[in-house]
Amino acid sequence: MSSLILLRGGGDLASGVALRLVRAGMRVLITEIPQPLAVRRLVSFSDAVYEGTRTVEGITAQLVEDIEQVQKVIESGEIPVIIDPAAEIIQDLQPLVLVDARMTKQPPDLAIDSAPLVIGLGPGFIASENCHAVVETQRGHFLGRVLWEGSAIPNTGIPGSISKFQVDRVLRAPIDGLLKVHTEICLHLEQGEIIAKVNGEEISAPFTGVLRGMLREGMQVLAGMKIGDLDPRDDPSYCTRISDKALAIGGGVLEAVLTQTDIRNKLWD
Repeated sequence: MSSLILLRGGGDLASGVALRLVRAGMRVLITEIPQPLAVRRLVSFSDAVYEGTRTVEGITAQLVEDIEQVQKVIESGEIPVIIDPAAEIIQDLQPLVLVDARMTKQPPDLAIDSAPLVIGLGPGFIASENCHAVVETQRGHFLGRVLWEGSAIPNTGIPGSISKFQVDRVLRAPIDGLLKVHTEICLHLEQGEIIAKVNGEEISAPFTGVLRGMLREGMQVLAGMKIGDLDPRDDPSYCTRISDKALAIGGGVLEAVLTQTDIRNKLWD
């Protein structure tokens, strides 16, 4: 499939990329790990691994098992999602574009010659060394900018600010253990209300807002691991919409793809 765009990862940022590419008429395949850890599950195509399908803003992703199913799902106008952590399917499909959207913040495990155009999102990627282009993922003036030389801004470990809330809007596991969820995504929570427990240790709302994302019930988590996202804007519609950040990054990937004439001419073959 010489016009295929292979997207590694189906989390919320990767899903913003997939959404923009598919809406532009491009064919996209997502590879995932057996147990994705997307917090914003309602806007993550990776959730198809658990549910079989996941629809985000009118675009549907469907879990598949082999190349034959990949082709059928793409022909139907949907996004196939296949469990393939090492992206071994590249050898058979030979995609036109490879987008590494896993946000590992580490150097990639696939070389720059894995596809005619290799795009990396955020830290860990160096344009012209381990990828052809890097898209900035750090909030601020350069968010979504395409870099053909150099690397993205180093990871700060500090989440972006929303309505003056920053670190405390990200919910983290207090200890290692089994996650027990006591509420649902999209619900309003008052400050102090119990959201979840890890091995019986409570995680409560640090402020009033809407639960924008949460890992699945019953998952094994590690101390300090991101397990949820509380939104102080208190608007449940944000829980089912791709974020401004994800759309900006998606726009950067779209620009990187379309500005390469030899790639653009093959996209709709």
